[in-house]
Amino acid sequence: MITKKVKTKRLKGEKFVIFAIVMLAIATPLFSVFTQAKLSESNIALEKLKQDIEYQSGINESLNMKINELASLDKIREVATNQGLSYNNNNIKVIDN
Repeated sequence: MITKKVKTKRLKGEKFVIFAIVMLAIATPLFSVFTQAKLSESNIALEKLKQDIEYQSGINESLNMKINELASLDKIREVATNQGLSYNNNNIKVIDN
């Protein structure tokens, strides 16, 4: 009993579909790794920005406290006295908007 091998021909469209499926199977994991790397990079940048904002907020708060300290009435009187000026409450005029 001799069997003949039957050679099947593939159509051009069939070859393209097989090629596309193979390329998709290769590209999908690569794309997934690439997007995960980009996401991780973005998260690192976000955390760094959060730290920078927190640090700058601390500096701003410290400067606001210093401004309030320097703008206090006692400090103004002290500077005026050191400069040879006198504090006269009757000369102060308040302008309302």
